[in-house]
Amino acid sequence: MGLGKSWALIICLFFSVSRGVVRAEAAVQPDEATRRLAHDIYKQLIEINTTDSVGSVTAAAEAMAQRFREAGFSESDIHVLGPNDRKKNVVVRLHGSGKHKPVLLIGHLDVVEARREDWTTDPFKFVEQEGYFYGRGTSDMKDGDAIMSATLIRMKKEGYVPSRDIILAMTADEEGGTANGVDWLIKNHRELIDAEFVLNHDGGGILAEHGKALLMEIDATEKLYADYVLTARNPGGHSSLPRPDNAIYELAADLTRIANYQFPFELNNITRAYYEGQLKIATGQRASDVAAILKNPPDLEAVARLSKDPIDNSTMHTTCVATRLSGGHANNALPQTAQANVNCRILPGHSLEEIRLTLDKIVADPKMGVQFLENTGKIMDHGSDRHSFVPPAPRKEVFDALRDVLAQMWPGVPAFPTMSTGASDAVYTNAAGMPTYAVSGEQYERDDIRAHGKDERNSVEAFYRGVDFYYAFLKNVTQQ
Repeated sequence: MGLGKSWALIICLFFSVSRGVVRAEAAVQPDEATRRLAHDIYKQLIEINTTDSVGSVTAAAEAMAQRFREAGFSESDIHVLGPNDRKKNVVVRLHGSGKHKPVLLIGHLDVVEARREDWTTDPFKFVEQEGYFYGRGTSDMKDGDAIMSATLIRMKKEGYVPSRDIILAMTADEEGGTANGVDWLIKNHRELIDAEFVLNHDGGGILAEHGKALLMEIDATEKLYADYVLTARNPGGHSSLPRPDNAIYELAADLTRIANYQFPFELNNITRAYYEGQLKIATGQRASDVAAILKNPPDLEAVARLSKDPIDNSTMHTTCVATRLSGGHANNALPQTAQANVNCRILPGHSLEEIRLTLDKIVADPKMGVQFLENTGKIMDHGSDRHSFVPPAPRKEVFDALRDVLAQMWPGVPAFPTMSTGASDAVYTNAAGMPTYAVSGEQYERDDIRAHGKDERNSVEAFYRGVDFYYAFLKNVTQQ
């Protein structure tokens, strides 16, 4: 059976049983002590600055290690290690019976840069107001770190012995930087994190609209992250003698061409299965458009209508957007150099170099070369042939457990395999032969996604329900 058919079967399974009987072991029983613990860890992590520029992931890793020591984990099962003093990761192991090979939980401790002057509140203070938690990392993804940590601590205190070891790795530089923690651990300490499969909290969740839960997403694949650099150069001169070949003007014109370009419409096995599932819940014009894009050939007018929605647009296309600008050397001089970073999220099946060549054609400016920017900061004239990973086949122990808890907490809400329109550390674990599934029980609003943006926030209710979900889900996964 092909991967596309396997995932389509999962959709059918969730639709057919989501109103069915819940197995006794799937019972969700909120635990106030665990909720309080998760809240305290959440607050602690938000208030530790873990940005690449001035923060320390090591400080967060050490804080979490101390939490596990206090919960009774032995020193031999807690490891804080990494390539340098600021980028250390924490790995902790809860021992099981050994009936099955381990499961690895992953989450990143680093966060995107945030400037106090841009925010309503201090991004590195944990603020609760009007039903939300505010702070950098509240949704990406110190919430997940807190939930996974509190879950493991609860299991340890209860004396729970899972059917397989549960390993938690919380790591550095998922959001950028030169010391990605998952990649470093795989290359340098594979024995600490080697697992049969991986659960990634950095993705998935309950998609809602105006408070109504629509579906649960399980990220089965993801786009490929890439940065490209456009540089305009000019002899410059005195600002009293303006020239049309001003470096900033030239760069602006080329960025406008990129902004106006739309990459071709594509569906892969996961996104096709996702939209086939959407047919069961969509209504009105959306239902008609979803049906129309699934035809062969697809209805391009329907594609255009759906593309007005940012989530659908990114699901159906490779996207590229300018994210940083710099230029000029003096207020009273024509700029000699202007430079932009263009960030792309590339559909599976396309390489870094292929997209660089496409951008070069879009710009069509012999004076403006498009270069590839490595995460080490090195600028290269060519990108690599690296592609996104092939989606792993669905695993019974993961999806049986997910189905049972979903049916109890969100009766009637279906679960869909999705393609993350961002990128995550799953690119490393999948490449290392550890099938990875992004699963979260937190609900989020499709029109209020603030990750990486101003006043990042997470619903208080969604966080606590996410705590309840994860304990029941992980226990079901590990007691089979």
